Amino acid sequence: MLKPPPDRRRGFLYFKSTMETAILLEEFTYRTSRSGGKGGQNVNKVETKVEACLDVAASEALTPPEKALIFENLAHRISASGILAASCQTERSQLANKEKASAKLLALVQKALIRPKKRKRTRIPPEVKAARLEAKKRQSEKKAARRIDPR
Repeated sequence: MLKPPPDRRRGFLYFKSTMETAILLEEFTYRTSRSGGKGGQNVNKVETKVEACLDVAASEALTPPEKALIFENLAHRISASGILAASCQTERSQLANKEKASAKLLALVQKALIRPKKRKRTRIPPEVKAARLEAKKRQSEKKAARRIDPR
């Protein structure tokens, strides 16, 4: 169903997470409501929109450092009561929307646990500096040759 991301991705290192996805999925709560848009009678009668919610502070699947990372990285998505939510209303069935909302919320949590790799500063080699200065000198000589002497 839902698979965890690989340990490494280009440019990023994953936070060594002890998060158990199965336990985390059990902590999700779901709310349903009527979906908007096209669909006629189905939209008017059936509650197909699903919102998956996670109480980050009360979660037992996350360690305190992981919770801190989530609060830091997803501050704009967490409500005042500490609930992280993701909704889905693209499908006509509630079950399909529930699975998509769960996957979306799990992906949000996993992405929040990513720490970017620290950039290592490197020195510019002397050959590169010399080549750049030589190119600048050639360019200035070329432009100087175009000038008309006012004498």
